Amino acid sequence: MAIIDASVDINASVDKVWDIISDLDGEPKFWKGIKETRMISRDGNVVTREITIAFRDSKCMQKITIQPKEKILVEHTKGIIKGSKTLTLKPKDGGSLLEVNWDVKMSGLAGMFTGMIKKHIRNGTEQAMEAIKQHAERS
Repeated sequence: MAIIDASVDINASVDKVWDIISDLDGEPKFWKGIKETRMISRDGNVVTREITIAFRDSKCMQKITIQPKEKILVEHTKGIIKGSKTLTLKPKDGGSLLEVNWDVKMSGLAGMFTGMIKKHIRNGTEQAMEAIKQHAERS
């Protein structure tokens, strides 16, 4: 299991940060590990989609539950990654606090690479958070 917790203070309103992180089609701009997204269905605040990740161009299915301006829960339901990624947004000191928590493992034979992949996920998460921060603070 790879458990990763990261957070960043952003000098921008919750509304501005929410607009960035809730744009699910725009995720590849910030999350370099995501190459492509394809929406399959939307039922209220629940989205089902397929993504293509950078690791061997693998396809993964996701169920995303959106709690507006608070939380996005991404459950990896099928593919090489199993588990979840949660983005939580909170107001803080006139700005925002963005937290990202991963609880994932690689499935099948890729499971033996979970440790190595954890480092890539952590680095990718830190880069994405910095890119989101910069985008929110300059727009």
